[in-house]
Amino acid sequence: MKDGALYRVSLRLLPFLVLWLIRIWFGTCRMRVHGQIHRQALAERAVPVIGVFWHYGLFPVLRVLSHERGTIMVSSSRDGEYISRLLTRLGFETVRGSRNRGGVQALKGLMRALRAGRNVGLVADGSKGPARVVQPGAILLASRTGAPILPMVCSCSRYIRFGSWDGTILPLPFSRIDFFFGEPIRLEKDLGTDEVERERLRLEDELNQLYVRAWFIHGKNEH
Repeated sequence: MKDGALYRVSLRLLPFLVLWLIRIWFGTCRMRVHGQIHRQALAERAVPVIGVFWHYGLFPVLRVLSHERGTIMVSSSRDGEYISRLLTRLGFETVRGSRNRGGVQALKGLMRALRAGRNVGLVADGSKGPARVVQPGAILLASRTGAPILPMVCSCSRYIRFGSWDGTILPLPFSRIDFFFGEPIRLEKDLGTDEVERERLRLEDELNQLYVRAWFIHGKNEH
């Protein structure tokens, strides 16, 4: 089978298989959510939010947010196509783009979603990293739209950590997953370049403090 045909077949099968793996695999795990008050306060006000999380926690985040509906930014790479199709099966809309390809158009798509009242999500450290270093996309988005940023972090008691740049984790069956919502971050409209960098560092610090807190629960000092 040629590579192109194999890729097309895998695009049909893998998202479907991963979806059921997530449902069955994560169905054995115990889930505990922290900071739910932050999410509920925004939901009660019907305020669309910008959910941001580190790339390593993609699978637990998808599981926790599977009941949500919104628009998520996904890399425009070939691998990103698998994620995009998986998210579609979970009920999300996606926009495609990354720092080096289609990023501006993707941000515009997220802006339209926010202005239509839909929540949006994006990986804070982007599709290629560096790991746990915030890229400016979320800050620009919040500054242009006035939507609050909602930091999200996860940890788990037992897991497999892959050797990718982000150290993606896959919780083991029957492990405990702890998911944290941080305090919403609200920014002023139309920030200048220096202010964007200041707020980028602020968000990075908030996410990493939440990260340390999340892993401390399991007696781990993850880096």
